[in-house]
Amino acid sequence: MMNDLFRTFNISASGMYAQRIRMNVIASNLANYESYRANGEPYRKLEVVFEAVESQENLIKAEIPVRVAQIRFSDEPLRIVFDPNNPRANQEGYVQKPNVDLVKEMADMITAVRSYEANLNAFVATKEMAQRTLELWR
Repeated sequence: MMNDLFRTFNISASGMYAQRIRMNVIASNLANYESYRANGEPYRKLEVVFEAVESQENLIKAEIPVRVAQIRFSDEPLRIVFDPNNPRANQEGYVQKPNVDLVKEMADMITAVRSYEANLNAFVATKEMAQRTLELWR
């Protein structure tokens, strides 16, 4: 019984950890909205790739935690803006800017926060269940 609860804690914790990483990546993207790399290239936004930790044992028990499989650079195209007065402008007056979309990043942040909260609520509910079980054993 208690072993099952600990596995549930681990699943919720894996979700919270994954979403915390996602929030950090989104914060980095927002912070670098107008940034350029040291070599002069525009910042490319980062993306988090989640992966279900599946095994035959996990599938049988319906206990599938999540992990961050990868943090990668986005392959979305860079933003192109007409700004002939910008020192980074090309011959035609266009500037390549980072491929960070503020609205999308903020929506992703809200989703990450909600997912984190859902995992936290599951963690708290499991903790309360464990406490009630221990009280019954007294």
